[in-house]
Amino acid sequence: MKILQAPNAPVQMLHRFVVAGVATAEDAGKPIIISLDGGFKMTGPRVAKDGTWRLDLVFPRPGNHHLAVSVNDRQANWSFQVIGDPENSAIDPQDGTNGQTNGHSNGHLTGGSTGTISGAGSGESGAGAPIPSTPIPQAERAKGAPTLRQLVEAAFKRNFSDIHLGVGKVPRFRVRGNIEATEFPEVDDQTFLAWMQEVMTDVEIHRFRRTLDYDGAAQYPFARVRINVFQTLTGPSMVLRIIPLEILSFDQLNLPVSFIDICQAHKGLILVTGPTGSGKSTTLAAMIDHINRELPKHIITIEDPIEFVHSSRRSLINQREVGIHSHQFDAALKSALREDPDVILIGEMRDRSTVETALKAAQTGHLVFGTLHTNGAVKTIERILALYQPDERETVRMQFAESLVAVISQGLVPTTDNKRAPFHEVLVNTDAIRDYIKRGEIDEVTDIISRSDYLGMFNMNQSLYRLYLEGKITEEIALEFSPRENEMAIMLRTGVA
Repeated sequence: MKILQAPNAPVQMLHRFVVAGVATAEDAGKPIIISLDGGFKMTGPRVAKDGTWRLDLVFPRPGNHHLAVSVNDRQANWSFQVIGDPENSAIDPQDGTNGQTNGHSNGHLTGGSTGTISGAGSGESGAGAPIPSTPIPQAERAKGAPTLRQLVEAAFKRNFSDIHLGVGKVPRFRVRGNIEATEFPEVDDQTFLAWMQEVMTDVEIHRFRRTLDYDGAAQYPFARVRINVFQTLTGPSMVLRIIPLEILSFDQLNLPVSFIDICQAHKGLILVTGPTGSGKSTTLAAMIDHINRELPKHIITIEDPIEFVHSSRRSLINQREVGIHSHQFDAALKSALREDPDVILIGEMRDRSTVETALKAAQTGHLVFGTLHTNGAVKTIERILALYQPDERETVRMQFAESLVAVISQGLVPTTDNKRAPFHEVLVNTDAIRDYIKRGEIDEVTDIISRSDYLGMFNMNQSLYRLYLEGKITEEIALEFSPRENEMAIMLRTGVA
């Protein structure tokens, strides 16, 4: 492992420079691991076929730094100095980088880092809009305000799911589905900008100011976070979803055993549905991880952004993030069909074009996982069909009926031990259900689900009732979260599910 190219003089702050080197031919395709100043580590671009690698670097803060680049147990080190005036330094507009990587990560060093990394294992620099010629001055947090990393670490340690931050507002956490205020002071503009600078590059901050929306992700040593920044009446706001690095198993998540059989399908469409915050991503991650550990498959995920990070085990897994590894969601999905996949994970089936490509993939021998924001199996089928004109729906029903493997709808319910547990509705596409879908008699599917427990099917009320019998939820919670409260009340009164 050697560094062959690096500046031999101090580096000007906010100017792009290149560090490149060579590993071995055996390392081709492997991601390099980047460590800055002996602290936070991140996964960088992949080694090219000829064993070379390249990093494009931009450092917004002056000082002495140490960079370590490694593959497996081989490491190369380089120490360097960054110089410049934080207030007056100008950026060369031609020296542009989008702060993103064509490798395996989103290109950010978070958790107190001082640099932004982009790169391409093939020796190609990341393409993107030039850095604006006006730099963003380094912001200072208000007295008493925590760093963003401190907020994320506090939320992670206390098993909170989300962090809500906004100018003019007190930071808040989502705790067991409820929003709770913290004791930190109201956020001012400078503190919010300092938080953005922890997880966003100057280019991304400029882009947010132009578009007023930003989606991204960042990784800490203990957790990954999904980030959305948006503009509001009182100023910019930010929501961070905490994503554990550990992918929990079916047993740890208390998922039904029928999920294992669903994952064994060789081809077809599996839909995981539910409202925002219902645990869809966690369930999908567990299903993909099960396949990854148990079956020799090629798995491709297309996400916006990448949430759970998987490592290839028995399966080969490639994860792509829209906006970094592909410019458009549709293009990435269509390209996936030419990449010899066995399994394709679609982050969200958001429109008709995505649904059509997913159905095509499912019909041509691939196992396709997707998500929808629907509540219940029947409503999911209706949502798919509603994307089409009435004269097109008969054809789509036929395609959907032949392609569907299962629909899993889920929600999260607070438990008696101050945690949250998932409850589900599971539809498995049997011959009877397939016939009802083809005939357009979708309402008949509801009765089959409730009477087919032996086939791994059950509705949400039955799932809630089981949690109640296990002592995990109270009667009041079962009624509150039931989609059909009268039916749930009869179950609780008679003991018949």
